[in-house]
Amino acid sequence: MTHSNFSHRLLFTAACLLLGVSLATHAAEPETKDIIKYRQSVMLSLRGHMAASTAIIQGKVEFKDQLVNHVMSLEANTKDIPSLFPKNSDSGDTKALDAVWKDNPDFLKKAKSAQEKSEALAKTVASGDTKNYAPRLKELQEACKTCHKDFRKEEK
Repeated sequence: MTHSNFSHRLLFTAACLLLGVSLATHAAEPETKDIIKYRQSVMLSLRGHMAASTAIIQGKVEFKDQLVNHVMSLEANTKDIPSLFPKNSDSGDTKALDAVWKDNPDFLKKAKSAQEKSEALAKTVASGDTKNYAPRLKELQEACKTCHKDFRKEEK
């Protein structure tokens, strides 16, 4: 094998390795649009569980046996809220305001409040303390509204 041939093979092998590392790194990092889509799906899920919980607690539907499942889902998903807003997920088709990232300590504080309120609701429902279902639900709704007011674009 000539020196020139060897150099070309070495260069080709190095280029292939760099391309492989680049592709592997790119595959490991979700794209912004995928993060936003996932975030929107989780938030839509929260909205659905909140609506279902409200309907049950207000006595509008007779699915009391399913309330525990809905509030457990609320509790689990509110824990994930901070991780749904990583850096560089602020552009694209998102309703999140820049304040999420610019005033992140306040955002995290409000997300923590929603988490705490959902935990309180879940504990109340698990205990069977029916007279306190509505007040705990209202606290969670207010925590969500407060966060949306400051960190989400208004819906038209």
